[in-house]
Amino acid sequence: MIQDARVLQDDFLPSEVLHRHDEMNRLTTALEPVVKDDTPQDTLLVGPSGAGKTCIARYSLTKLNEQLLDVETHYVDCWQHSKQFRALLKILEGVQSTHDIHRSTPYDEMLARLEEIETPYIIILDEVDQLEDKSLLKELYAIPEVTMVMIANQERDVYHALDERLQSRIRASVTIPFDRYTDDELIQILDDRVTWGLDPGVIDDDQLAFIARQADGNARDAINILQSAARNAEREGSETISERDLEFAVPDARKRLRQKSLDKLNADQREVYEVLTELGEGSPEEIYHAYTDRVDDPRVDRTVRRYLKKLVRYNLADVSGRGPNRAYEALEP
Repeated sequence: MIQDARVLQDDFLPSEVLHRHDEMNRLTTALEPVVKDDTPQDTLLVGPSGAGKTCIARYSLTKLNEQLLDVETHYVDCWQHSKQFRALLKILEGVQSTHDIHRSTPYDEMLARLEEIETPYIIILDEVDQLEDKSLLKELYAIPEVTMVMIANQERDVYHALDERLQSRIRASVTIPFDRYTDDELIQILDDRVTWGLDPGVIDDDQLAFIARQADGNARDAINILQSAARNAEREGSETISERDLEFAVPDARKRLRQKSLDKLNADQREVYEVLTELGEGSPEEIYHAYTDRVDDPRVDRTVRRYLKKLVRYNLADVSGRGPNRAYEALEP
């Protein structure tokens, strides 16, 4: 049934990106000056999870590499590399060997290496708001050859904890908003994945529409549900995907996605999540006090509230109520 399992991965980069032409054109316009030996513009891609931000960024840089050989590009997941040392090390890996860099290597020495590059270097900083020390952005702005493609769910998440000068610089970047996909758009995206990855006739249009409704505008969720359904049908030795496969696939895909998000939490975010699972449900104040009792060097209340919002966006928590009646509840992976 499955002819190409890569196509059923949510991070698979298709040969053509559907329903994001305007966003891609805006990003291409911001970056294309580098083709004429001019300075490209920094960009900020904002929108909900699964809206195609990372896909568009990676796709655009792949096309840029096909046009221009003397430009370096690199992808950095700032959720996985949130600490200053790890983020800068990952950035350096895109332009030179880092085998001789250790924990004891001075930060200034690492920056000096980056400042020595002589060719354009475009970096995708995914989940850029996850950087624990955003002063790194200021250092990157100061390097002429470095251009940043920053990705976040919301602009205010990026501006948090920035000084006014750096806020001004980021606001001067090209901001490209992304909306959720419609059901019809998700159906077309899934149909392409089916064409590339599965045998003909294994799933019908009504089943694709069901997956789209369940995904609620999130392409990552939709692709993972399709993958789970196909895998289950193949395990059962079926030639087509059944309703039973879809009933299994929806909770299975969500469980896997939640676990993937949970594995990416930093230490403090994990503590907040653990507090939430122990409380069952709690207000931001209750969660914060329980969190401070667990850790030796707690983050400030405002930061913990940002963590809670992040947990909600990645389906690790649910929120109800408003203002003083707001309450969070952990979703088990």
